Amino acid sequence: MSTVTTDKKKGPPRKQDEGPDMDGDDKRGSRGFARRKVCRFCADKNAKVDYKDQSTLKYFVTERGKIIPRRISGNCALHQRSVAKAVKQARGLALIPYLVLAS
Repeated sequence: MSTVTTDKKKGPPRKQDEGPDMDGDDKRGSRGFARRKVCRFCADKNAKVDYKDQSTLKYFVTERGKIIPRRISGNCALHQRSVAKAVKQARGLALIPYLVLAS
């Protein structure tokens, strides 16, 4: 039993030497320069992660109640784990909501 593979390419045919970076359609570099995000807890040594501090935790929770991921918040792995733990602890004590219902 043999399998037949077909090599069908979508889109208009292009020349052999023309790559994605030559025709200007490459989307990889279109974002421009992005600043490296800095963990706010590492930058400010006085800032601590505390489940009782709702004003600090609100920056790490969306309006729907989800915890913002590390790649977006800019936290380091150590502080992102402590932020997630603090958010869950604050949810359990009803300091912040589990989810916000649209009204």
